[in-house]
Amino acid sequence: MSTHNSESSTGNSSSHELSLQPRKRAKVWEHFEQELVMVDGVPKAQCKYCRLMLTATRKSGTSHLINHVCDSCPLVEVEVRNRFIAIARKQPVENFVFYPRRSEELMIKFFIHDEIPFRKIEDPYFAEWMESMQPTFKVVGRQTIRDKIYTCYIRMKQELHDELQNIDSRVCLTSDMWTSNQNLRYMVVTAHYIDAEFSLKKKIISLKPVKYPHTSFAIEEAMMRCLTDWGLRGKLFTLTLDNASNNTAACEEMVKNQKNELLFEGRHFHVRCCAHILNLLVQDGMRLIRGAIHKIHELLKYIENSASRIQAFNSIANSSCLCSKFGLTVDVPNRWNTTFKMVLEALVYRAVLNSYANENGEVAPSDEEWLTAESICEFLKAFEEATRLVSADRKPTAHSFLHLVLCIRHALSDFDSQTTSILTQLASAMHMKFAKYWDEKLPNNFNLALVISTVLDPRRKRDYLEFFYAKVSPNMNEAETKVDSVIEWMKSYFRVYEGIARRRGVSCLSHSGQGEASGVGSPVLGKRKLDQEFAIFKSNRTRLHKSEIETYLEEVCEDDSKDFDVLAWWKRNAKRFPVLAIMTWDFLAIPLSIVPSESAFSCGGRILGDTRSSLTPDMLEALVCAKDWLFKPKKQGN
Repeated sequence: MSTHNSESSTGNSSSHELSLQPRKRAKVWEHFEQELVMVDGVPKAQCKYCRLMLTATRKSGTSHLINHVCDSCPLVEVEVRNRFIAIARKQPVENFVFYPRRSEELMIKFFIHDEIPFRKIEDPYFAEWMESMQPTFKVVGRQTIRDKIYTCYIRMKQELHDELQNIDSRVCLTSDMWTSNQNLRYMVVTAHYIDAEFSLKKKIISLKPVKYPHTSFAIEEAMMRCLTDWGLRGKLFTLTLDNASNNTAACEEMVKNQKNELLFEGRHFHVRCCAHILNLLVQDGMRLIRGAIHKIHELLKYIENSASRIQAFNSIANSSCLCSKFGLTVDVPNRWNTTFKMVLEALVYRAVLNSYANENGEVAPSDEEWLTAESICEFLKAFEEATRLVSADRKPTAHSFLHLVLCIRHALSDFDSQTTSILTQLASAMHMKFAKYWDEKLPNNFNLALVISTVLDPRRKRDYLEFFYAKVSPNMNEAETKVDSVIEWMKSYFRVYEGIARRRGVSCLSHSGQGEASGVGSPVLGKRKLDQEFAIFKSNRTRLHKSEIETYLEEVCEDDSKDFDVLAWWKRNAKRFPVLAIMTWDFLAIPLSIVPSESAFSCGGRILGDTRSSLTPDMLEALVCAKDWLFKPKKQGN
């Protein structure tokens, strides 16, 4: 009972701490550590230079932080201080100090980040613009900016290489094929890892041309060259690829050649891209979907092709108190999310479209066809949300795998029970593809590492395993057997990580806050003293014989909330569960998708533009990698 109360109070105190913390929008936060330190219940910001702690609550503001960087900190560099003063205190122009090297570095980053063609630097108006702001700044030529960008890339690559060598976690990779406008294929490799601060990192580390034919041998050879170049052969955990047969064969070859370097002999090494599987499921049903919404598509296309028709459409929309449209959404082949957006918008303007068709002698969808469109929209929405979930590349996704499978299974079951023939055909066609990839009855259909990742989510643990297998198994005995099997596998993996922790000098004893608190309280009086001391003695003996993983699984699951951060939870509880925390570095870094969300809805690959396609392979790799490394998350409120 005390355990639950302590957990509850811990959760309440965490919520209180979060409510005190500032939003960190001001520039001054760049000079303080990202993580605040709690001192006597008050959040403190630590200066990056002198390590001084300063109060950092929403009420305290940032004036004292600004004063510290501008006036008090003895270790901040003069150049950094002057630059910050110019921004923070809006110092007069006559006091401004110009640093050519700093300006050049920022210009290089601008060219990289915005994919500016090198020739733009020789535009006469660019030179005039620079001169108008700073006459002493020398604008270089295209070859010079090219060389400086490549030098910047080499420096950044060395920094990232050193970081990857020094992290304690393993690295998960994804690989995808990009195509140039000359139909040349490039293999891009991305590293995903969680650092000691429990921050998920995503870095493109290679973009190399791959000669045709793209056999499993060619893919495996290119991947091994990348691993050797970055020194990752002994640090690899998983590789996420799409479901092509040559990728599967390449993975099998890599496991065979690296079995001694991979954890668990590479049993979980190959992770199939969930976004690709979702795409295959939907594409199987798109023929039926497009047939069912053909009239909607044709009517929208007809209106969209003429400015006068759009004007007439908007006139009807305005009379119905709906917003005018500059253009209507019409779907395009191979991108099924455009079909979803088209139907979604059409349903909003349903009455307008019907009125327009009647007034202009066009064919409007029947009431039954509109109802079918509503069902299709609801159906595609489930897949659109699932695709966006698995394609998030800046936060963990592995722990959501079982939940994803259950959601898709549930959506297909709902459509199976529909009376409309098109919807039942749709569900039937997609069920076959679903069973091929995600039927839990087929051997090796689920990657065990993804299933264990679900248990490492403190909101789910064993409870979600029991819920999942109760939903998908024919009887409770089989469900319990599967749950027990997963937990046994997890415990065997835990023992491997115990050995890793010992070699790193990490204590494998769980520091349970509940246990330490049980011996503290009001003075024990009278004859009950021995009874209470004996109860504490028994509790401590029980704890000594209970493993860290058993303690974790037995504690009550955390409450789910929209703002719950699974990595932040593990960072707070790393001392209580030191071995499991090390496991989370590897398991929660596994990406479910090889592509970001904006590319996940297309059955085609990523296409390189004309400017990039004209570059040499080395320069192309430098620009693509460097842009990815310069990524900055958008600030809150922007």
